[in-house]
Amino acid sequence: MNSRYGRSLEFGFSITPISAQAELARTVATRADALGLDLIGIQDHPYQYRFFDSWTLIGDLLARTQRVRLFPNVANLPLRDPAMMAKQAASLDVLSGGRFELGLGAGAFWDAIAAMGGPVRSGGQALQALEEAMQIIRAFWRGARPLTVQGEHYHVRGMQPGPVPAHPIEIWLGVIKPRALALTGRIADGWVPSLSYVPPRAVPESAQRIDEAAAEAGRDPAAIRRVYNVNGLILDGPTRGLLQGSPQHWIETLTSFAVELGFDTFIFWPDGDPLQQLERFANDVVPGLRQSERRSQ
Repeated sequence: MNSRYGRSLEFGFSITPISAQAELARTVATRADALGLDLIGIQDHPYQYRFFDSWTLIGDLLARTQRVRLFPNVANLPLRDPAMMAKQAASLDVLSGGRFELGLGAGAFWDAIAAMGGPVRSGGQALQALEEAMQIIRAFWRGARPLTVQGEHYHVRGMQPGPVPAHPIEIWLGVIKPRALALTGRIADGWVPSLSYVPPRAVPESAQRIDEAAAEAGRDPAAIRRVYNVNGLILDGPTRGLLQGSPQHWIETLTSFAVELGFDTFIFWPDGDPLQQLERFANDVVPGLRQSERRSQ
């Protein structure tokens, strides 16, 4: 059982970067690594006073793990210069042996961004800035020297980029609006929506926009990773709601999300105790999904 687009499945876990819970974050990350999960996502809200800087936390967790990949879920572009973000991403990737991916967003919570000195952008401006940022980031990672990009929102002049990443870092866009979905189809490596913002009933229309834009750009829609942030609770007893139930309920639901909606990667945002839910996800849910995938091959 692969995804509808034929991609193999991957599984990850979300860690909330609460500054008062540093040891919990470290324990969850090292346990997720030991349990064989593929990814750890860290939300990026620099204006949230209770949170660590997400990129600093990612560096700490990469240094404490061996194989799991980490990514900002998703990076706040208005508060992070793309040239510096490209350098930070490449540095983390080299230092970790190729275990960093880039989730990227156009921005949200504009009042909070403005409070930190960041720009307030309209939807069109945010989309244009996102595309310009991707151009700079990817050119940086290619090691083009000297690098000059002149945009409306971002520009670099004669920059000397480096280091080059240890592996081809993917850029996954956390977007939901029609034009941003089309941008995803045209140039992004992946799409990373959240169930709370894009429920299952809304996915087909969004996926169609991505697929159509990809086809128009001469791309195979299957080349675009589909990452779903799914919140819920794994528990015993009767099902209480969507992703509020037994491991079997989770296996059946995520199978439908893969086969019918096309998602190939699932990041679990637990509604309960993180360590307990991590153990149940990795031991009771993921093996059943991977077994189904092997049987279908």
